Amino acid sequence: MLARLQKIITLSLLAAACMWGLAFWRSAPVLAVAGAAVIVFGYSVFLALEFAALRLANRHDPAPPAGRGELVRAWAGETLAAARVFCWWQPFRSHAVPDQLGPDAALLGRRGVVFIHGFVCNRGLWTLWLRHLQAHGHAFVAVNLEPVFGPIDGYAPLIEDAVQRVTQATGLAPLLVCHSMGGLAARAWLRASSGYARVHHVVTIGTPHHGTWPARFSRVANGRQMRIACDWQRQLERDLPPQQQALFTCWYSNCDNIVFPASTATLPGAENRLLRGVAHVRLALHAGVMRDTLSRIGAA
Repeated sequence: MLARLQKIITLSLLAAACMWGLAFWRSAPVLAVAGAAVIVFGYSVFLALEFAALRLANRHDPAPPAGRGELVRAWAGETLAAARVFCWWQPFRSHAVPDQLGPDAALLGRRGVVFIHGFVCNRGLWTLWLRHLQAHGHAFVAVNLEPVFGPIDGYAPLIEDAVQRVTQATGLAPLLVCHSMGGLAARAWLRASSGYARVHHVVTIGTPHHGTWPARFSRVANGRQMRIACDWQRQLERDLPPQQQALFTCWYSNCDNIVFPASTATLPGAENRLLRGVAHVRLALHAGVMRDTLSRIGAA
């Protein structure tokens, strides 16, 4: 459903830009090009508003504050990353790299990965990661969290199925790699299934472990569960056993335009890794994050 919706939006924007360009090309070519660019890249204005909000929200956060230049570079990088993910990979290429499970005896004894995307995303987000693991012969499953706007706890059966399939294919507990809300879905699954002993490690990338400021405007089930200090967040925090906190590595950024204040993406007792100057979607595409994460299974 999400891929279909994003496909319609992308094609509609391109059609509108083409119509505008053709309407004004002969009489005012500059206006034609400028108008088409505004139609196609208008979302960048909303990104700029998010960066302005994060700068205010991060003023009293323990994370190092981002300078203006850092924010501008992060905004430019996120503009391109968002187009790549939301206008190409997710709507048109979400199944370009299928799950890799065998039957292949070579997968046995080689640790696999379960990928869990975030809010309003699908498995297409992980395209770079999936290509890399496909080339290196590691098992993986990238889930699609559906329903798109359902409660986070409802995703636990999807994650359970993915963990079982990767474990069966490899004979080893998998690595969980999660972006944004996907990290909360992983924690909800761990709580529901007592699955801490069934995973090798959990890497979260820009996950709102303590909620996020923009979620206050959400009216959908999973969005409301990402509000700072909401009852669901507090209960999830209470239910994380202290001895299991070291199971997590949490990547976060002082330029995350979706999860802020920045330290909300950290967990006490976890290995919290700050990556300066990188925005929310681009965190999941960052070569250093991917290399460091996949080194945990020898696939870097």
